[in-house]
Amino acid sequence: MSRKLLLVFLYLYALIFSVLKSARFPNEWAESHWLLDYRFGFIKRGLAGEIFGWFFLKNEWSIAVLSAAILIFLYVLIFRIAVKETFRNENSFPRILFFLIFFLSQYVVFSAHLIGYFDHVVFLLTILVITLINRKKIFAASLVAVFSIFIHEVSFFLMLPISFFALIVSEFQNKKFSFWDILSKSILCKLALLFVLPVVATISISFFQEINDENYFSIIFNYLKQTLMISDEVAGSVSSTYTKSFTYYFEGQKGHFIQRLFISKCTIYYGIPIAFCLWMIFREFNLKKNIQLFIVLTTAAFVPLLLHAIAYDTYRIWSFPFMILFLSFWILSSKEITVKKEEVKRLSLVEIIFFIFSFLLVFLIPNELFDGETERFSLPVRLILMLPVFLILYFLKKPQSKID
Repeated sequence: MSRKLLLVFLYLYALIFSVLKSARFPNEWAESHWLLDYRFGFIKRGLAGEIFGWFFLKNEWSIAVLSAAILIFLYVLIFRIAVKETFRNENSFPRILFFLIFFLSQYVVFSAHLIGYFDHVVFLLTILVITLINRKKIFAASLVAVFSIFIHEVSFFLMLPISFFALIVSEFQNKKFSFWDILSKSILCKLALLFVLPVVATISISFFQEINDENYFSIIFNYLKQTLMISDEVAGSVSSTYTKSFTYYFEGQKGHFIQRLFISKCTIYYGIPIAFCLWMIFREFNLKKNIQLFIVLTTAAFVPLLLHAIAYDTYRIWSFPFMILFLSFWILSSKEITVKKEEVKRLSLVEIIFFIFSFLLVFLIPNELFDGETERFSLPVRLILMLPVFLILYFLKKPQSKID
C-alpha cells in the first residue's frame, strides 16, 4: 500500500472512530435554535432559522437532514485540508501526528455529539473567511464575519481572533512579524476593513440583549411549546438564553472561570493534547524564529476559553482550541514552501512520550457528553481499535522508499 493511501486511511480511521463514539440526532436544544427566527421581531441567533424557514418546513426531519448535511460538509472540508497539507510534506512526521491528534480530539467527538449546533456553521464560515483573506478579499471576509455573528455571537470568540492571525500571516508570510508592524498604515487600514463591521455587529447585538424586553421570554417559550417538539425544560432554558443579558450570564458564571480554566479535569484531558498540537505547530514551522507570530497564534487558540466566564458548557468550550489550532496549521502550511527532506528533524524521546500521552488521553479517556449520554466503545474495544493506528504509524515512520 502506498504511503499516501496509508495516510488517507489513517485520518479516515481516526475521524470515523471519533464520530462513532458520540454521533446522534440533534437534541432539543439544537432543534430550538433552528426553530427560532425573526417572526416576533429581531432576536440574536435568529438569522439561521430565518433563512432555514425560507426553504424548508420546520420539523424534526428537516432539521436532522440539514444538520447532518452541514456536519458532513464540515468533515469533508477539514479532511481535505488535512490530506492536502500533509501531502505538501508527507515525510514530516510531526505533521502527521498533529492531524492524527486533531481527528481523535474532543472537538471531533463533540462536533458529532452536538450535531445541529450553530458552532458548525460558524466554523464553515470561518474557513470561508480565511480563504477570502488569503485571496486578499478583505471586505468580503468582513461581510461574511458579520453574517456569522448574526448566526451566533460566539463568532466573536471563534472567528475574529483566527481571522486576525490569517491576515497577519498573509501580509508577513515572507518576513519576520513584529507587533510594531501592526501600527503601519497599510496594516491598520486592512484591520479596520476586516474588523470594524463585525465588532459593530457584536456590540449592537450585545446592546440589544441588555435592553431586551422580558416579554420576549414568554413569547419564545410559548412558540417553542406550540411546535410540540420541545419540552418545557428545554423551552425555558432556550428562552432564557435568548432574552437574558450577557451581563446576567457573566455575573452568574465569572466565579467559576479560574476553576474551569486551570483546575478542572479538562485542564489535563484537553490541555495536554492541545499543548502537543501547539508544540507540533511551533516545531513544524520553526516559530522559534518568529516568536511574536507564535504569541498571536497562541492567543487566537486560547481566546475561546474566555467563554468560560459567561457559559457553563465547559467540555464544549474546551474543545474549541483544537479547531482553532487546526485552522492555524492550515494557514501557516498554505503559505509555506515545502520543507526539503534533509531539513526534516527526527522526533526526540520527550516528543514521542508527549505524543503517546496525548494520544492515550484522546483515544482512551471517555468524554462527559451532554444529556446524560455516554460514549460508545468499552476500554477493551478501544485498546483493540488502537492497534491499527500504531501499526500504520510504524510503517509511516519508515523511509518512504521502503513503502512506495
